[in-house]
Amino acid sequence: MAIRVLLVDDQPLLRTGFRMILEAEPDIAVVGEAGDGQQALDQVRALQPDVVLMDIRMPRMDGVEATRQITGPDRSGPAKVLVLTTFDLDEYVVEALRAGASGFLLKDAPAAELVQAIRVVAAGEAMLAPSITRRLLDKYAGRLPSGDESVPPPLHTLTEREVEVLKLVARGLSNAEIAAELFVSETTVKTHVGHVLTKLGLRDRVQAAVYAYESGLVRPGAG
Repeated sequence: MAIRVLLVDDQPLLRTGFRMILEAEPDIAVVGEAGDGQQALDQVRALQPDVVLMDIRMPRMDGVEATRQITGPDRSGPAKVLVLTTFDLDEYVVEALRAGASGFLLKDAPAAELVQAIRVVAAGEAMLAPSITRRLLDKYAGRLPSGDESVPPPLHTLTEREVEVLKLVARGLSNAEIAAELFVSETTVKTHVGHVLTKLGLRDRVQAAVYAYESGLVRPGAG
């Protein structure tokens, strides 16, 4: 079945460009467009897309609030959000990741990267290397809660190994790299990551990285 995509951007020319790129792919179908966050919410409810390609800065309702409502507890469909940004390190991207976005992509990314991003997000994975998440959090560390020195209560639900895995996710390591670091199989790492997400109520490893920083488990700039 084709991946159903909703394009959300206040610039019609950009939406047209994205549509041309995506509709050339046999496994992707653009099911609709929206020019602001409020229209996006209406279209998500009506069209039930798998992936929403979401601009951040738009009139009426920005992409951060729209993302929060699309991926929140009252969500009415399966839509995942892939945020588009003009700038490599956009402060609003951090807020979008907190709000539930599955990753972000630069608007001037190559066409092949856009297509791959859609496929990765549709498959339920996070579309950005955790190292990029870390760069974002490092840059905007001053805007994040400093966190208590003590371990936040939810972290007490994790095993010692799961805490190790969470720290390595936040440092930007892939599952394969974590497996090598801990001398375990990649399958075992995937299991640990799954347990971390479930216990902390997180959607994906992007939110896990954000959580690790916000909770103070990992400090911006730490090795």
